[in-house]
Amino acid sequence: METRIAVISIIVENSGSAESINSLLHEYGEYIIGRMGIPYRRRGVSIISIALEAPQNTVAALSGKIGKIEGVSVKTAYSGAVFND
Repeated sequence: METRIAVISIIVENSGSAESINSLLHEYGEYIIGRMGIPYRRRGVSIISIALEAPQNTVAALSGKIGKIEGVSVKTAYSGAVFND
């Protein structure tokens, strides 16, 4: 299986979306290397970064599902390297 390392960056402007995001991250937990969440109270948003290693279609699926949640913006960056396990 070919995998890539990726970072998904998420900005949450609707705090009611947190449960949906956490549920998706739990569903894809086997691929997650690490996660960092920063609540930016001054602006009323949260910033989340997810590092993962997974097949590209899996990363795209997770990113797409997160992007469909109301009040959430998402962007994904991929490494150039491809790994075969």
